Amino acid sequence: MSNDKLTLALQKKGRLSDGSIELLKLCGIKVSNGGNHLKAVAEGFPLEILLLRDDDIPQYVADGVADIGILGMNEVLEKKKDVEVVRNLGFSKCRLSVAVPKTVEYTGRNFLQGKRIATSYPVILEDFLAENNIQAEIHSISGSVEIAPSIGLADAIFEIVSSGGTLLSNGLREVDIIMRSEAVLISNPNLSELKKKLLSKLLFRIEAVQKAKHNKYILLNAPESKLSEIISLIPGMKSPTVLPLAEKGWCSLHSVISEDDFWEVIDNLKDAGAEGILVVPIEKMVV
Repeated sequence: MSNDKLTLALQKKGRLSDGSIELLKLCGIKVSNGGNHLKAVAEGFPLEILLLRDDDIPQYVADGVADIGILGMNEVLEKKKDVEVVRNLGFSKCRLSVAVPKTVEYTGRNFLQGKRIATSYPVILEDFLAENNIQAEIHSISGSVEIAPSIGLADAIFEIVSSGGTLLSNGLREVDIIMRSEAVLISNPNLSELKKKLLSKLLFRIEAVQKAKHNKYILLNAPESKLSEIISLIPGMKSPTVLPLAEKGWCSLHSVISEDDFWEVIDNLKDAGAEGILVVPIEKMVV
């Protein structure tokens, strides 16, 4: 592990890996294809990449073999290693849920009392059961958890759910969402000052990408008589940019609006007299 670079642990392959590589790309960091190797080369930032199983990442970061890592919050909670969650990343979203056979009536969490539950997340499940004063038999399975009820191994399962298709194909239905998870950036709590500075620079890039993703750049034409009203609807990062148009009595406004408020703002702008509204994606946003 280099002292003048950050070592980042990533999932070797899969949806989480793809999302991580895409985030780094948007941050100006190109990662070469590691193939079957455990390391990959990064360009555009002082970074070394380790390609690992996602459930091994917490241990590598806690031990200092890797300085930082990207993985699901579910794995952080399951492994309970000495790492710090630095930032939520907003991709690879899923949920940990209880599922039962379609023909079984789920009467609430009390249904689990005395039942057999199959899972690949026994630590999170044990904590959940303890918090709800439920006594149940936990069957820890490393894979193919969904088949457990059909072969008589369990009465219910506790497992990761994304679309729910795997549950349906195994005759199960999701009945209780216990927690929601997404990709997070974790760090070793004992980084050197140099590596803390490098991590801060990386977080700056990530923040710029995330803010751009959740905001839109908007351009519109507005009559000067309606300018104050329209400005009140789109305050922007500080205030909108206002430029005179060639046509007398009209201005062009440039600003930024949140993705969450997008349609409501657009409707209000039209009602206030705005015309020629253009909305453009933002690649990076530094404030």
